[in-house]
Amino acid sequence: MKPIRKAVFPVAGMGTRFLPATKAMPKEMLPVFDKPLIQYAVEEAIAAGVTDLIFVTGRNKRAIEDHFDSAPELEADLAAKNKTELLHAVQNVIPSYVNCIYTRQPAPLGLGHAVLCAAPIVGNEPFVVILADDLIDAQTPVTRQLVEAAHQQNGSVLGINNVERSQTNKYGIISGPRINEKTSRVEGIVEKPLPEDAPTTLAVVGRYVLEPEIFEHLRETQAGVGGEIQLTDGIAGLLKVRGVYGYEYEGVRYDCGSKEGFYRATLELGRKYHGM
Repeated sequence: MKPIRKAVFPVAGMGTRFLPATKAMPKEMLPVFDKPLIQYAVEEAIAAGVTDLIFVTGRNKRAIEDHFDSAPELEADLAAKNKTELLHAVQNVIPSYVNCIYTRQPAPLGLGHAVLCAAPIVGNEPFVVILADDLIDAQTPVTRQLVEAAHQQNGSVLGINNVERSQTNKYGIISGPRINEKTSRVEGIVEKPLPEDAPTTLAVVGRYVLEPEIFEHLRETQAGVGGEIQLTDGIAGLLKVRGVYGYEYEGVRYDCGSKEGFYRATLELGRKYHGM
């Protein structure tokens, strides 16, 4: 497998579960303790060797672009006041060798469609997809774990997690034989099955390493659950012709798409890293 240098961040969602906070601010910019959600995701990608960050945005997402851009007036003000620690934090949001690229998803047609919007930028290379809603605290960043697994297996790798059977209707659920302690070969994947219909309790979370062939399958995918083009359906097509694997990552996941998960992340990360 070629080196993995590109990461796609689908950030066009409306964030309705956090209204009114997200009326004028992207949900990805909501701070977990002292950093916005999207920055945790970006730092994880960079730690895995990614150098090109591709943000698939929508309306009212300018704040994300501004966050990763330079801020000369703010930096000058901090420098004049000798606030060196804050100046360093602002100037080092991302390293200078990392590129930020923005493209629009013109309509809310689903995660699969959002990933497909990045196809002209990704080109014929393997790439990472990171959903910022899933904040995963791990000693070895989860994206790095998946990239290493992808090189080992020479195929696409999905981050998976064992969930309660009652929760299967919230996730894509995989099935297939284990090939080692942490890895399964994916032979089937179904989007949000009812608990009684779920083939396993191995759920896909918001981390993917995908080969570029996924784009061909997403172009052929019809609107599925919720009238959207599901990434799960594209993966279901891909696994018929290419190796796709599920990797049980090490780390603690916080579902920051929910208020409960967001609160837990703020509380527990603040306590763990900042002694609060």
